[in-house]
Amino acid sequence: MAALLSVNGKEAKRSVIVDWTKLKVREEKERKEEVNRKIASQKAISVILRREATKAIIEKKKATNSKKLLPRTVLEALHERITALRWESALKVFELMREQLWYKPNSAVYVKLIVMVGKCKQPEKARELFQSMIDEGCFVNRESYTALLSAYGRSALFEEAFSILEDMKNTLDCEPDVHTYSILIKSCLQVYDFKKVQLLLSDMASQGIRPNVVTYNTLIDAYGKAKMFEEMEATLVGMLDQQNCEPDVWTMNSTLRAFGASGQIEMMEKCYEKFESAGIEPNIKTFNILLDSYGKSENYQKMGAVMEYMQKYHYSWTIVTYNVVIDAFGRAGDLKQMEYLFRLMRTDSIKPSCVTLCSLIESVLRLIENSDITLDTVFFNCLVDAYGRMGCFAEMKGVLELMESKGCKPDKVTYMSMINAYSSKGMRNHVKELQNLLDSEEMPRLRKTKPDF
Repeated sequence: MAALLSVNGKEAKRSVIVDWTKLKVREEKERKEEVNRKIASQKAISVILRREATKAIIEKKKATNSKKLLPRTVLEALHERITALRWESALKVFELMREQLWYKPNSAVYVKLIVMVGKCKQPEKARELFQSMIDEGCFVNRESYTALLSAYGRSALFEEAFSILEDMKNTLDCEPDVHTYSILIKSCLQVYDFKKVQLLLSDMASQGIRPNVVTYNTLIDAYGKAKMFEEMEATLVGMLDQQNCEPDVWTMNSTLRAFGASGQIEMMEKCYEKFESAGIEPNIKTFNILLDSYGKSENYQKMGAVMEYMQKYHYSWTIVTYNVVIDAFGRAGDLKQMEYLFRLMRTDSIKPSCVTLCSLIESVLRLIENSDITLDTVFFNCLVDAYGRMGCFAEMKGVLELMESKGCKPDKVTYMSMINAYSSKGMRNHVKELQNLLDSEEMPRLRKTKPDF
């Protein structure tokens, strides 16, 4: 018995020793984890502070340590500005990026910048970027040449654009492809220069380059808008004759829009049936085109049928759908339906656009024209304020002309509403000119000194 107690006592002591050892190990582990957490927290704070410092430098709030900015933050800032087409700000960020110690020339970044300035109608800036790209030793390929060509094409500088096309033909691995030609064709079609388009199509054929679906759809859409229906149909036939170039929903929509906009409703309906029988599924744009065509031709019964079909097959309405239907009811003088749709639009969390507002106001004006209601400055001030809040500056300016035609003079409220609208968008020049009018002694004769914007 004594021997057993002796053994149990030793085991107990050993157990206590083991427990203390485990406790020390656990405490050491917890201490290290706590230290690591503090280090991680400090690193996170450091990164956040550096990101904020980088953003501050980009926004010109600070100017220290500008060569050690965080790459990710600078690239995010650049991407954000490119996406928003803020070309001047984007180029400033790019220059800041080029000053960084970590900067390495990248062809993809240059191409994105060239495309951006091209969209902003800045072809000379595109040329400067293209040259900088070459000077920095970047690989120049078909994509970069096409981006430069597109920049000149968008600004209708076709002599330069065609010159770049010739340069591409004579540059190894930069020969133009169907994408290059399609972009230049689209630029020519923007100004309805069909002669240049035919030259480009002939040039493509001579080099064995076949038009693709995008090329054909661009042509069909342009011919339709120009009401060149024979050419549009011939292009569609050519598309059908070519292998691996089947019409799609874009082809369908362009064709329907062309006939619908010109009032050829029966032809539009026949085309719809043919496209549908060919297995092409309509999309929301298709139904918007049908609704708009039926609305403008005052065929409200078929318009209602389209709406029922959309509801049956769960096609969600877009801002365009609402605008089209609101405009149709406005033409019919049904203000109650317009008001109902406007409320439904807000319920669907769809923000009204300038087009929505114009349709509502035009309907009210049509109603007033057919009544004995006398328009006054207060009414027009409400229009100015409404357009200003929506950012519809062209329409807001148009109210001044409408006031003049109705014999109403703008007052201080009119111009203050305009000043507030311009101020909200940072349009300082317009604000300054209007403020000068308000502060001048010429206020009684504002009608004669109406600002030119």
